[in-house]
Amino acid sequence: MRTKTFRPYDQDSLLLMPPSLHDWVDPDGLPAFLSDLVDELDLAPFLAAHDEPRGMPPYHPRLMLKVLLYGYATGVRSSRRIEERLGADVGFMFLAGQARPDHKTIAEFRRRHLAAFEGVFLEALRLCRAAGLAKLGRVAIDGTKLKANASRHKAMSYARMTEREAQLAAEVRAILDEAEAVDQAEDARYGDARGDELPEELRRRETRLTRIREAKAQRNVTDPESRIMLSKPDGWIYGYNPQIAVDAGHQVIVATSLSADTTDTAALPALVDQIETNTGRRPGRILADAGYASDDNLAHLDERGIDAYVATRRDRHGATAPTAPRGRIPAGLTRRERMARKLTTKRGRAEYARRKAIVEPVFGQTKEASGFRRFHLRGRVKVTAEWHLVCAIHNLAKLFRSGRAGRVVGPTRAAGLARRPVGA
Repeated sequence: MRTKTFRPYDQDSLLLMPPSLHDWVDPDGLPAFLSDLVDELDLAPFLAAHDEPRGMPPYHPRLMLKVLLYGYATGVRSSRRIEERLGADVGFMFLAGQARPDHKTIAEFRRRHLAAFEGVFLEALRLCRAAGLAKLGRVAIDGTKLKANASRHKAMSYARMTEREAQLAAEVRAILDEAEAVDQAEDARYGDARGDELPEELRRRETRLTRIREAKAQRNVTDPESRIMLSKPDGWIYGYNPQIAVDAGHQVIVATSLSADTTDTAALPALVDQIETNTGRRPGRILADAGYASDDNLAHLDERGIDAYVATRRDRHGATAPTAPRGRIPAGLTRRERMARKLTTKRGRAEYARRKAIVEPVFGQTKEASGFRRFHLRGRVKVTAEWHLVCAIHNLAKLFRSGRAGRVVGPTRAAGLARRPVGA
């Protein structure tokens, strides 16, 4: 009986020539795409943050940004998990040139360059527009609730905070009285120290007392700027309310913002204006649900000459659409009444029906496909920067999958993009 012949297998074999990292990745794959993208950016805002010539040379921002973008694009966002992948994942190893920054370095890079991440979002949007992925004929607006980096177990109601404040204040007074009366004991306790340092127990209680007095509402202690919000299907969460404006053509995000407001109404005017700031054009039509309906918002859209389709009430599931009224539009109707009438027309119903298919899948892709369900940073400024990074990754993924990336990004720089500061 013939013995089966197998391919040679020897884990101790040596290579005559050292391998190239470029041979490890698909030249048309996501790591190569992100590498080419970052290589075409002028990272002046990132470089400007490194103005101290002394000390150990840091990792280059180009390396760190490539690794961070790839991490967010593949659902690896924890600095510790990125550090792990840098030693095990070919894509990460290629982008880092086999360098191994640790998780502290990765986390510090993310914190240090918060302001520059908005520029990354704007640059991603510019590339999408250059590839013809954002026409601005029809734009849909929506918001979602995302969990903050905050523990539900470290939150107190106003009543509980008031009670705990009084208790802590009494404890602080007792410790101060005791400290005043035992100078000699303090000398023995502190040794050669100045002797006026606060005892650890007092420092701990004073810190907690200060944080409670600053919070003094139904909010979380670990991230006081987050707010309690209703989020389906998670129920009540401590979180933030990101907003996006999405172009109908390829679901590219053309404007975004983030707040701790539990409602969406106040976000619309700034989003509409930001679309024009980001792209240089006003959208032809705006679609938005009833959460954005207000006379002020409708007036804002009218003043800018935008054809708006904003629901004026929340429709119950399965409810019959109202019949379009006939005849001339009565004089004296409010803007909300005129909008309600507009949405009962055949065109109004058809336009508004497209809203869900444009904007809601973007949140689905972000939460489900990419797995971004919780912020990693704390505080509104940091969370806003992280959200800009998430939106930039979404747009870059749209560009990568569109088959048009070669028009604007590639090793040959075929499009001849001039180097420019991120966000310029």
